[in-house]
Amino acid sequence: MSESTAFRAVDLIRKKRDGAELSAAEIKYFVRGSTTGEIPDYQAAAWLMAALIRGLTRAETAALTDAMLRSGEVLDFSDLSAKKVDKHSTGGVGDKTSLVLAPVIAAGGLVVPMISGRGLGHTGGTLDKLESIPGFNVNLPVSEFRRVLEKCGCSMIGQTAQIAPADRKFYALRDVTGTVESPYLICASIMSKKLSEGIDGLVLDVKTGSGAFMKKEEDAVFLASLMAETGQRMGKSVVALITDMNQPLGRMAGNSVEVIECVEVLRGEGPKDLRELCLQLCAWMFVLGERTTSVEEGKELAAKLIASGEALEKFREMVGLQGGDVGAIEDVTRLPKAKHKKDVVSSRDGYVGAVNCEAVGTACVVLGGGREKKEDAIDHAVGLEIHKRIGDRVAIGEPICTMFYNSEDKAAQAQALIENSYHLSETSAIQPTLIHRVINNSGETN
Repeated sequence: MSESTAFRAVDLIRKKRDGAELSAAEIKYFVRGSTTGEIPDYQAAAWLMAALIRGLTRAETAALTDAMLRSGEVLDFSDLSAKKVDKHSTGGVGDKTSLVLAPVIAAGGLVVPMISGRGLGHTGGTLDKLESIPGFNVNLPVSEFRRVLEKCGCSMIGQTAQIAPADRKFYALRDVTGTVESPYLICASIMSKKLSEGIDGLVLDVKTGSGAFMKKEEDAVFLASLMAETGQRMGKSVVALITDMNQPLGRMAGNSVEVIECVEVLRGEGPKDLRELCLQLCAWMFVLGERTTSVEEGKELAAKLIASGEALEKFREMVGLQGGDVGAIEDVTRLPKAKHKKDVVSSRDGYVGAVNCEAVGTACVVLGGGREKKEDAIDHAVGLEIHKRIGDRVAIGEPICTMFYNSEDKAAQAQALIENSYHLSETSAIQPTLIHRVINNSGETN
């Protein structure tokens, strides 16, 4: 009996609806049929809802990830002698670390084939940031992607039509059927795309807090452990860092302004929290890539590559190879710049006790830095500069944030969001811990 006649979609829907475990063969059949259209969208959507409600076992999650991964092209960079490593973030506000990590790791002798995404909801997207560099092409075909990797060791592109087409199909259905939130489906979506890169190791930056999709730490830990185990089942080295997103990362949120901040970090400058997270993520990438034997050694190597200017030079090289204006890295005034700026000031004295980080990210989207609808164009010039963080003293009339904008109407909406997102208290609050915990392949935490 052929695979196409071995199963019926309705039986697999019933099976998952009733809480039974599907075999790898059944999942493979369902993914293939949904991708080709042999199984109609209404049946695929029904199965996704059953998976959301009933959950998936770890074996089912790994089988789903593998089937989605193999629904398209799996890249093979085995001819490149260095280890291949990458990083994925679950998204946040001011989360710009990829632009620092890729050149640092490449300067350290590893290969970083990074397939990135665009902004989603209140969170920024790596591709949107890169496209604020004039001429930078994120839509490279695989042959050009390989060429850039061969020349400089790192390249950052968007998902091609050939990579994990099942993920595009399922994600579009999840987006309109209320099934986005399933950690099992999130895991399969993320890991199928990342493992299609032909990597040996993957570092996951799983955000938690008011500006993250996983606002509760226990939810972030569950997703992180699920992804780490799925990677292990598929023969990859995976580590997950649970990191704080109760306030924006760094000072800047937007597109060109975040590129500028990344250049500052690559020059050995930039805000402390962003520098520290970049060093930690780099360290783990070096460990998984067997470039160093410990996290401390990895941090030291990353700091050395930044201090020597090698990492910044690698970033310049990648920008040039992907058609970008290298001069804009030397002279950041050549990057898109908003016409206007305005301070958002505090209405009273006090200490910043909490920040609704999601609202800050939404304010950046409202300015034009993200997409309120899928068809919206990005304004790469707009953004925010954050002046006050949790625990900081604020005086009445003192700026808590500066907006860079091109539309007065949008600025007024964004200002209201920012003003309402800062909660002041009479006493100083404790700064959130940047890295909450680390989860390795075995699910152990430390």
